[in-house]
Amino acid sequence: MSSAGAAGYGDTDALQLDPVIITATRNEKSLSEIPYAASVVDLESDKAKAIFRTVPEALKYEPGIMIQKTGHGQGSPYIRGFTGFRTLFLVDGIRLNNSVWRDGPNNYVGTVDPYSISRMEVVRGPSSALYGSDAIGGTVNMISQGNTSTETGFNLHPNVYYRFADAENSHTGHAETTGNYDDKLGFLLGLTYKDYGDVVAGDPVGLQPKTGYRDVDVNFKGDYALTPDAKLTFVHQHVQIDDAWRSHSTQYAVPWNGTVAGTDQKRSLDQKRELTYVKYQGKNFNGLFDNLNVTTSFQQQDESETRILKAGTANNRNPIQQQGFQVDTVGLTIQADKTSDFGKWTYGIEYYHDSVNSFRNNYNTDGSFRNSEIQGPVADGSSYDLFDIFMQNEYALLDSLDLTVGGRYTHAAVDAQKIKDPVSGLQTTYSSAWNNLAGNARLMYHIDEEHHWNVFSGVSQGFRAPNLSDLTRLDTALSGERETSTLDLKPEQYISYEAGIKTDFEDWSAQLTYFYTDITDMIIRVPTGNVIDGQREVTKKNSGSGFVQGIEFGGTYRFDPQWTAFSSASWTEGMLAGYPTSAPQLVDEPMSKMIPVMANFGLRWDSLAKNWWVEGMITLASNQDKLSSSDLRDTQRIPPGGTPGYAVYNIRGGWRVNKHVNLTLALENLSDADYRVHGSGLNEPGRNFIMGVGVKF
Repeated sequence: MSSAGAAGYGDTDALQLDPVIITATRNEKSLSEIPYAASVVDLESDKAKAIFRTVPEALKYEPGIMIQKTGHGQGSPYIRGFTGFRTLFLVDGIRLNNSVWRDGPNNYVGTVDPYSISRMEVVRGPSSALYGSDAIGGTVNMISQGNTSTETGFNLHPNVYYRFADAENSHTGHAETTGNYDDKLGFLLGLTYKDYGDVVAGDPVGLQPKTGYRDVDVNFKGDYALTPDAKLTFVHQHVQIDDAWRSHSTQYAVPWNGTVAGTDQKRSLDQKRELTYVKYQGKNFNGLFDNLNVTTSFQQQDESETRILKAGTANNRNPIQQQGFQVDTVGLTIQADKTSDFGKWTYGIEYYHDSVNSFRNNYNTDGSFRNSEIQGPVADGSSYDLFDIFMQNEYALLDSLDLTVGGRYTHAAVDAQKIKDPVSGLQTTYSSAWNNLAGNARLMYHIDEEHHWNVFSGVSQGFRAPNLSDLTRLDTALSGERETSTLDLKPEQYISYEAGIKTDFEDWSAQLTYFYTDITDMIIRVPTGNVIDGQREVTKKNSGSGFVQGIEFGGTYRFDPQWTAFSSASWTEGMLAGYPTSAPQLVDEPMSKMIPVMANFGLRWDSLAKNWWVEGMITLASNQDKLSSSDLRDTQRIPPGGTPGYAVYNIRGGWRVNKHVNLTLALENLSDADYRVHGSGLNEPGRNFIMGVGVKF
């Protein structure tokens, strides 16, 4: 499902069309001609619906990306060594990230329904000049599905899809209808229900209790043509995830290769996300701009965690705890572009405002209410603002050499009203603001006139302003750690250098990239030596300096009209100064949860009539024994000697029965390997039979 120079995982038709990508430059441009390491992941095909259970899982075959899972309902992509609030996720260009996102792996990308998304555009490396704070490891823009049909009159086209997977004990049903009225109106309405049972890992771990959950999603998208040159788009997405456990910290966890089970009796999450936006798109203006886009959005993210502590443990003063937050985000983006004698200019402003309520309630063993805390995971009664002005110019220096330069000014401000002081236990407040300038310069050299061979290089600045999670977090961090607030922090700074080569021919395409990212003032967790309710206290400092570097490759080769080979591979390493102990001494050590050497190889056969296809695929990962001090302390997720490598074999096939019915079958993890993605809280499914059936009426 990847296209043009990424993993090459997907339909052979992708070789015939050079995909268009918007995210890299904020303008439509062919993937092979942008000066970035990037790829496009298809989520609309029946094959994608069968193979990829969640949005994070759809990225697992991309070079330089690892999908960590704290729980089966929580997936966190690591891109070039960074995850959590150091990777930026967008939905139709609107920030999914907000000021409550946590350090390290989090669960928020999983609140996007893959059945609402047509494709994902992945740009690896810092993109702060175009997208501001958080765009460090990479930027992923999830483009929603819609309907652009211009059939005469009023038309409705319903379809249904069902997915079953036995090692996941899962059933997924999706129903949607697309419709249009002439060329004036197009719309899509979809409903998804997912029921996941407990995951059965390979032998000998087997059944992993308390790993199932439920998920109900609704999505709507409508486009109305105001004139031939202007349209309005309205989108609403609703996602509700219930009872998704973090089983690694509970007594139900199954120890593996030396990991230890937690002591909690229960630790489960309920999550809700709603996004509503209206976008105006106009073109062919005269004056200061050629095209104009204006988007107003409202997004709400709710999280509630229920935790029941085991009787007799050191931190069971409050045996039943319920905590969570609600973040309401209002957004505005205005973007315009203008083509002139001095190249193409793209410029605009963005503004996001978070309103945050956070709570923590404690209950007695019998379930009766005990008391409420000053704050929940972050400060209660808080607000967070991001205001940005950006500009970019794309200019042809020569017939074969293009230059792209850009810059962005960001103002970030926080106002936290209810913070629990970690020393006195009393309520305090905090407010601060930061300003930042980030730049970007890129070169693209076209080796031949047909642009089949392109060399690119670039220097990009990245930054991340401290958010509410950095400043005011009061919650469990890693295994046995308690994170407390730190108010004296400043923005993180990054500079990334990369160079690569792209090829794009009718029957083959490839991309090879080397990158080096310099890290300054990274906010890292620091042990204090104190113990709070039986947990080690950690706080934060701007003390992280170091680097991460890597090589990424992806390619696809159709050596016969019916046979296609595809592959992807990556090598990543990183070092970061940190505090292994509470002693005030910095030590250089590997970055936490660093991606191991990973590779994917596949071979696909398509029938001449394009109604049958079969493919085999192998995924390889090396041992990851380069561990940071925090990795060594994370004993519930990472084995003492590191995470063992693995080899996973898959075979898949599809049959277009007729114009109405598609069938996809897969047998994944043929050898029933018992393996875990590095840093995860559970093992991946063992031998897994997957069936997907799509019916279009």
